[in-house]
Amino acid sequence: MIESFYLKEHLSFKEERLVFKEGLIVFSGPSGAGKSVFFNALLSVFGFNTSDAALLEAVVDNELPLEEYGIEKEDITIFKSIKQKSARYFVNSQNISQKSLKQLSSIFISYLSLRDAGEFENSSLLALLDSFAVKNEPLHAEKITSYKACYDKFTEVKNALEKVRAEESKINELKEFAAFEISKIEAVNPKIGEDEELMEFKKRLSKKEKIQEAIAQAEVIFESERAVNSALDLMGHESALFDEAMNFLRGVFESETQKINELEDIDVESILDRIEQISALKNRFGTIEEIRAHLEKRKEELLHYENISFEKKSLEAEFEKLSGELDKAASELSHSRGRFLKPLESIINGYLEKMYLKPCSINIAKTAPYDLGDEEMSVTLQNIDVKKVSSGEFNRLRLSFIAASNEIKAEEGGVLILDEIDSNLSGKESMSVANVLKEISANYQIFAISHHPQLSSCAKQHFFVWKKDNESRIKELDEEGRIEELSRMISGADITDKAREFAKSLRRDNR
Repeated sequence: MIESFYLKEHLSFKEERLVFKEGLIVFSGPSGAGKSVFFNALLSVFGFNTSDAALLEAVVDNELPLEEYGIEKEDITIFKSIKQKSARYFVNSQNISQKSLKQLSSIFISYLSLRDAGEFENSSLLALLDSFAVKNEPLHAEKITSYKACYDKFTEVKNALEKVRAEESKINELKEFAAFEISKIEAVNPKIGEDEELMEFKKRLSKKEKIQEAIAQAEVIFESERAVNSALDLMGHESALFDEAMNFLRGVFESETQKINELEDIDVESILDRIEQISALKNRFGTIEEIRAHLEKRKEELLHYENISFEKKSLEAEFEKLSGELDKAASELSHSRGRFLKPLESIINGYLEKMYLKPCSINIAKTAPYDLGDEEMSVTLQNIDVKKVSSGEFNRLRLSFIAASNEIKAEEGGVLILDEIDSNLSGKESMSVANVLKEISANYQIFAISHHPQLSSCAKQHFFVWKKDNESRIKELDEEGRIEELSRMISGADITDKAREFAKSLRRDNR
């Protein structure tokens, strides 16, 4: 659950700090007071929206897989958003992207915005049906696992077969290209390190004439060697250091001259051609190591192309075998789901009846096999697609699926954030929605905006949002404040005694 929430400088809000309890939490207040603005901030700290607030902070007590997101666990988990030039997000003071933050938050928070049809998507419907089936028959989980494993293998073989067939249609071209690259590389057959040796040789060759000229000019120093020795002797100085230097210099000149003479015996043109050939391969394939790796890869491909007919026949046989296994696994999964479809529909319609709606129909249609099976689910209300029903009907239908999911997966719990779930409803209908929310709040912490006294009267906590001098404020109402706010919701700004009595009766009935 969300234990507390802090907000600073967000549109019409300056600063608010709220502490929350478990169960149903309702926010009410006049239109334009800032309820939706506040909810936007609450959603933003968990990555569902982007906020302009200078600072948002929420303390959460759920056990979350923080390590998967590179976040270290601490005694409490703190979500934070800071806005300077752009919004930055943190969990336990460690930076996290908005995308990753939303993924992490979605583990324990479900946000249902107006006309959000997430519960009616095929994947969500199948997940609900499978959860219900597993709860009543644990072996159903094995059917799901079996189908998934079969589908993954089938898909792997199908993709491999399609690739082979595509290759087969242009096999000659592929073989010729592979053979061409193999012959091109093998014709040069570069050795590891050869390019470095050749470049070193090229450098020596380019300096050959300059070195010869420099040696010829420098050798005149030896003509003065005897005169230098005589002068040193005459002055009484040792000549050993000078002799050692001259001998070192003589050795260097002789060594370089020998290397130059060796160059005369080398076919320079063939060396330069070799350098050019290796450079051409390197420009195309990379280093010599990469060239040789590419050669081995092309040899493997050529062998594959030459054996492709055999491979295709083998894959086709495997594909046929897996197609049969997949059909069988899909049929078993479909049969198992079919046994629990009507009971699930009955649970959902039970909640719809509580909220004064006629029964819905959950439909299943056969389709080509995919990762979830070979059928797709949809929902209609009085033969009308759920996306086309009125907003009041839509919200109650959506709530019935949430309630059914809560009944099936009661141990999971979490946080529900609802955006005006009881909008466009009559008082009787609003009370029915309130009762359902009150029922599922045993397992969920629920945040809701409401303009109806019925839902507000059922809340564990009731917060009032108002605006004064263009500044929005929030406060938790005590029992007296709740009666006053419920009375305002019933009769408007001019509160009547009758409205106040009705408000008190609502509280008595829903404590």
